[in-house]
Amino acid sequence: MKPRIRWLALLLGLAVLGCTHASVPLMPKGIAQVPTPTVTPTPSPAPDAMPAPNVDANINPQLTAAHTRFGFKLFSQLVQQQPDNIMISPTSVAIALSMLYNGAAGNTQQAMANALELKGLTVQDLNQASAALEATLENADPQVQLKLANSLWGRSGFSFQPDFLQQNQTFYGAEITELDFNDPAAPDRINAWVAQNTEGKITKIIDQIDPQQVLFLINAVYFKGNWTTQFDPSNTSEQPFQLLDGNQKQHPMMSQQGNFAYYETDQFQAVSLPYGNRRLSMYVFLPRPNSSLTAFYSGLTPENWDTWMPQFRRREGLLQLPKFKSEYEETLNEALTALGMGVIFTDQADFSQLSSEPTAVDEVKHKTFIEVNEEGTEAAAVTSVGVRVTSIGLDEPFQMVVDRPFFYAIRDNQTGTMLFMGAVVEPE
Repeated sequence: MKPRIRWLALLLGLAVLGCTHASVPLMPKGIAQVPTPTVTPTPSPAPDAMPAPNVDANINPQLTAAHTRFGFKLFSQLVQQQPDNIMISPTSVAIALSMLYNGAAGNTQQAMANALELKGLTVQDLNQASAALEATLENADPQVQLKLANSLWGRSGFSFQPDFLQQNQTFYGAEITELDFNDPAAPDRINAWVAQNTEGKITKIIDQIDPQQVLFLINAVYFKGNWTTQFDPSNTSEQPFQLLDGNQKQHPMMSQQGNFAYYETDQFQAVSLPYGNRRLSMYVFLPRPNSSLTAFYSGLTPENWDTWMPQFRRREGLLQLPKFKSEYEETLNEALTALGMGVIFTDQADFSQLSSEPTAVDEVKHKTFIEVNEEGTEAAAVTSVGVRVTSIGLDEPFQMVVDRPFFYAIRDNQTGTMLFMGAVVEPE
């Protein structure tokens, strides 16, 4: 029987710190470590600015648009599987799969390109655009913590294609470590990296290492931002929240009156809550009482999203928003298969650019965390990829009381990057 590889890619973790263990170079001789390209920070939008178009010449708008389209498709699939509290990081999943994409060839590469919406982008285009995007996101706002980290953990003695390792090191800044997978402490070492790179919000992605596993690919991101205008804790009070089954629960509701970026239609109300210098914002979409979250999902498309974003206008109003904390974990195999990427899980997978051994993806696992309170938001996510060897605005003040299931997203207004998106049907 041929050996089987398993990948693990950690989804967006909201804090990125260095690994506490010294890295053992997995790179073949002659391949030097190249730092991730840097991008000069772009100026933040003005205090009253609406979502701005991409103005950074280093950023490829094709990539950010691709991430958005992929993120909405993935979210739609997961909602069909589990219509409860849900939260994903499109950016983290896309980055993790982009690193894997460097090892794909033939029909497998084409299937991944279609699912990831990479049409028109070569592998080199993707890598360069990803490096620039990661760099600009990390420099988005000095008042917001936003960090990304990548790593590869390879089984000692297993052979990987030099170009695959070099591309991931050069363009994704991946830390490459050779590890004795037979050592019982190996999972703890990888999980320690995960915990550090998510500020302890996600502490475990690996339970044990199977003898057939040869590689773990990790992407982690950390986000922590305070609201530009924070909620006054003295205005927070217990209020009823409507649940999907028609019942109510008492829950802490934050309250703020002021001038917001606001948008409404016959189907929903929406508000933008900026962090720090306003480049990054949380968007909250509340379906009308005569509508539902399910109905809102039917119109949640990349095309509609691009139409909605420019429609937000400054408007006085009263906002009530529940405090909430949410953790989410899901295996993405089924959803990615539905998006046309199923070949990566089969013996027909072609990852010849990864290793001379025939390989296929065993599992793609995603974990996220978010906490929203009066001060701001903290969030984290981890994506795990396991591979096996195979074989309208009005002038009067608005009132928006978010007391029923709602959708939210955290977005970089300058590049349009969707860092997180989720739904709350029962706040915890």
